[in-house]
Amino acid sequence: MADLTPLLALAFAAGIVGGAMNALAGGGTFATLPALIALGLPANIANATSNVALLPGAGASALAYRDELGSLGGVGWRTLAAITFVGGLAGSVLLVLTPSRAFDLIIPWLLLFAFLVMLAGKRAAAWLHARVTIGARTLIVSQVFLGIYGGYFGGGVGLITTAVYGLLAHVTPRAMFAPRTLMLAVANFAAAFVFIGFGMVAWWACLPMLAGGILGGWLGAAVGKRLSPVAVRLWTLAVTGATTAVFFWRAYG
Repeated sequence: MADLTPLLALAFAAGIVGGAMNALAGGGTFATLPALIALGLPANIANATSNVALLPGAGASALAYRDELGSLGGVGWRTLAAITFVGGLAGSVLLVLTPSRAFDLIIPWLLLFAFLVMLAGKRAAAWLHARVTIGARTLIVSQVFLGIYGGYFGGGVGLITTAVYGLLAHVTPRAMFAPRTLMLAVANFAAAFVFIGFGMVAWWACLPMLAGGILGGWLGAAVGKRLSPVAVRLWTLAVTGATTAVFFWRAYG
């Protein structure tokens, strides 16, 4: 029987990186999904496994930020969490219904979308707020789509949430750490019910990645309270851009 130690070590290491990225700025899937595919999992199974593996780490990060939770753009965090949970359930069911090959072709475009939103988010927020005022209703509708996206794919959902909150609630990246991290955990939690129920989780890879994600989520939250927002942004853009290019090459190269 082949030695599984290197494979388990890769899953554990990817979990650490993914958990830390989710705690800092989102985008943990950009570390875990490529690792799981490199381990030989189909894209849709890898995505479901990544979702479940990152759940405890996201929960650990949310717990670390619990004292900073409050309303966002006039909407309470409990309301946003409930909306995200329902959206996460819907998105995860959509993934179950998506054929693996179709998901391979869709992934690069979802990654590119996340990258572009992160790249233009700050400028777009400034441009929009110079011209219009957006109320709580728009934020609620946006949260529905964020929940669906988080349940379906999750790649870059933290980055997209950061951009959306900047646009609609006009808060700084640091101020969104707590609500964004909680919404990521809620979406993952909702999707986990569906993915586990439909047997889409490769547990041999999920468990070591889950352990790494818990460690990474705790470390990332601790570092995130001290790290420069510029450093977080540059690191996240670099990882997101590189991963997007690799997945385009994989799907269409």
